[in-house]
Amino acid sequence: MQKITMHTSKTYDILIEDGLLASAAEQIAAILPPPRKCCLVCDRTVYSLYGRQDLPLFVSLTGAGYDVNICTFDPGEGSKTLRAAEEICGVLASKGFTRDDFIIALGGGVSGDLAGFAASIHMRGIPFVQIPTTLLAMADSSVGGKTGVNTDAGKNMIGTFWQPSLVLIDPAVLDTLSQDELLNGLAEIIKAGFIADGTIFDCIGENISEAIVKAIQVKKEIVEADERESGSRRLLNFGHTIGHAIEKCSGYTVPHGCAVMNGMYLTALAADDLEWSMTPVSGLIKNVIDAFAYPKYEELKAPQLAEAAAGDKKRVSDKIIIVYPDQPGRCKTKELPVSELEGFIARGVRLWK
Repeated sequence: MQKITMHTSKTYDILIEDGLLASAAEQIAAILPPPRKCCLVCDRTVYSLYGRQDLPLFVSLTGAGYDVNICTFDPGEGSKTLRAAEEICGVLASKGFTRDDFIIALGGGVSGDLAGFAASIHMRGIPFVQIPTTLLAMADSSVGGKTGVNTDAGKNMIGTFWQPSLVLIDPAVLDTLSQDELLNGLAEIIKAGFIADGTIFDCIGENISEAIVKAIQVKKEIVEADERESGSRRLLNFGHTIGHAIEKCSGYTVPHGCAVMNGMYLTALAADDLEWSMTPVSGLIKNVIDAFAYPKYEELKAPQLAEAAAGDKKRVSDKIIIVYPDQPGRCKTKELPVSELEGFIARGVRLWK
């Protein structure tokens, strides 16, 4: 078993091992000993795969002495709403959950964001455990303490910083993912490689567990230095300003990782053309996109993307913070006037086409 310890406002472990799902109760009991109530939050697809009462996770939790409740929702970003969080909190209240009880976020990024947000607001905060079942959640969203729900204004516009008490990663469950879903998660691992650790690329395709560990290590170092995203943590948003805009403009039909990959490429194209970068990186990103056959969303237009991106959380007054690659394995940030954002995106779109 591999263990990574996060030292933030809450210290917690990230455990990584094949088969860990079946022994989850044993690991949880070490920090949140029974008897306690817990609420398993997952979408209906994940419930059928891993959350049912006859499956190892539920059996191990009840066998350890936990009173297990279940909240399910429809798969997809469309379920990540204030209403859904309110419904989870309603279940917790009806079942008499106190601050000694906890939530388990089982699934991908939607489950983690939604369950973590509900945990952060019920009784002003109860513990929660992340058990990610997608590559994207394992390598990125389950770690770092960001929670949130979507609004008409954009993705994750309402949220909190609320660190989990434990993260349990079982790479064996990746066998159930489609190729498209693996690509979706691989984008965040690739992002970590361009931000800080080029050796990640040596692991992709050969040892996915090692690639996950390396991506988490990149995020760990950045988050520990800047938990609340006032400085260096912004580097983790490489590709996300335009990526989130692509998601919003598509009505959230474009998967997050694929949108971020397109966002990284468009950003790098524009930054290289403006000579911001010490060493051009856009060609390397294009090689990755071509090698893995990532879908391209060239039909989306710069004015619409700029309008969506202008409301991004990384906006500060009349400027927006752009994360761009300065050279392979290193990103930097630059404040761009919002009035120039459309031109920046248009430059990337033009060079792509």
